[in-house]
Amino acid sequence: MPNPLQAKSIALGVSGSIACYKAIDLASKMVQLGASVNVMMSKAATQFVSPITFASITHRPVATNLFDPKSEISIDHVSIAENSDIIVIAPATAQTIAKLSLGLADDVLTTTVLASKAPVIVCPAMDAHMYDNPVTQHNLSLLASRGVRIAGPAEGHLASGLIGMGRLIETEEILSHIRNILGISKGPLAQRKIVITAGGTQENIDPVRFISNKSSGKMGYAVAEAARDQGADAVVIAAHTTLQPPTGVRVIDVQSAKDMKTAVFAECEDADALIMAAAVADWRPTNESKSKLKKEDKTSLSIELERTDDILAEINRDNLIKVGFAAESENLLENARKKITSKKLDLIVANDITVDGSGFGSDTNKVTLIDSQENISELDLMPKYEVSCQILRRVASFLETHSL
Repeated sequence: MPNPLQAKSIALGVSGSIACYKAIDLASKMVQLGASVNVMMSKAATQFVSPITFASITHRPVATNLFDPKSEISIDHVSIAENSDIIVIAPATAQTIAKLSLGLADDVLTTTVLASKAPVIVCPAMDAHMYDNPVTQHNLSLLASRGVRIAGPAEGHLASGLIGMGRLIETEEILSHIRNILGISKGPLAQRKIVITAGGTQENIDPVRFISNKSSGKMGYAVAEAARDQGADAVVIAAHTTLQPPTGVRVIDVQSAKDMKTAVFAECEDADALIMAAAVADWRPTNESKSKLKKEDKTSLSIELERTDDILAEINRDNLIKVGFAAESENLLENARKKITSKKLDLIVANDITVDGSGFGSDTNKVTLIDSQENISELDLMPKYEVSCQILRRVASFLETHSL
C-alpha cells in the first residue's frame, strides 16, 4: 500500500496546550509509519509534557532551547529546516499562531518554520473565545493566504469548561492531512484528477419516502482516501451516506441518480479517471407525489417505475479512464463482463455480495478485477482501503499507457 510518510523527515512542533498529550500519539504513529521525526517544543509545552517522552518515542533528541549547546538539534536547526519534508505544528496555540503570522523567530519552533521552505500544517488548539477572537482569525487567514494548511480545530468540550471550537483534531485526521500534502508531490497519481462516486442514490416517492439501497459509501470513500494518499486531486460525488467526509478530499453531495449524472458530467470535463463506486438506482418513480401519500383504507399500493440514466454508459469523453463496479448475487464474472462491454469500461470491480465480509456496509471486500482485455485478477478478502489501492494501481498503469 502507498505510504507517503515512509522515509520522510518530519518536523513536529509542539506548543503549550493541554492538548500536548495528543502530540505524543501523533509522534508515535508517524514513527510507526516509517518517518524520521524531529520534535521541537516551546518552553510552555515542556510544562505539560516532558521532552524525554518524545525522545523515547522518536529515538531522536528533542529541541527545547534555541541556544542550548548540548542539543544538536538546537544548534543545527537550520539543517532541520532545510531537510524536513514537512513541518507539522500540533498543538498550535494562539500565541504560536500569532508569532508565525508575524514572522517572529524567538524560539526553536518559530525559527525552524521561518528558515524552511517545506510545507507547513498548523493544527490550532485553544479556548473557544481565543479561537473566535478576530485577531486569531486574522492570523489564521494570513497564514492560510501564504500557503500554510490550517487543520482544525474541532468542536467539543474544552479544558476551560466551555463547549465550542478549539479542540485539537484527532491523530488520524492530522495524519490524513500529512498524507495528502506529501502525496501531492511524490504520489503516482500526482497532478491527476480522479472523480469517485459513493453511497446509494435516493429516488423520491413523495416528500417523506424514497427508493434506495443498502450502500454505505465505504467503498467509494476508501477509494477517495487512497487516491488522496497517492497525490490525486480526488473529488467525491456522494449520494446518501452517514460517513464523515475524507480529509483533503472535495465532496459534492447529491441525492438522486439525475443529480449524480449532472455532477459527474461536470466534474469529468477535466478529469483523468472516473471510478463509479456508488450504487445508483436503476429505477425511479415515474411520477413523484408532491404531497405525502396517505394509507387511509388502502391495503396495497402500486408505484410505476421508469429506468434511470446509465451514467457510466453515457459518459464517453476521450482519454477518460472508466472504472465500474458490479455487485452481484449470482453469475459474477458473466455479468461483470457484460458491463465492461455495454458501458465501455477500462476496468470493472466485481464482488459477490453473498460472500461474508464482502457486502454492503462491511469494512472489507473480496473482489475480482477484470479489464477490457479480459485480464482477470482475483483478490483475497481485504480492507476496502487495500482494495482501493489495487484498483488505483491499475488506473495509474492505464494513465501511464495513455500518456505514452
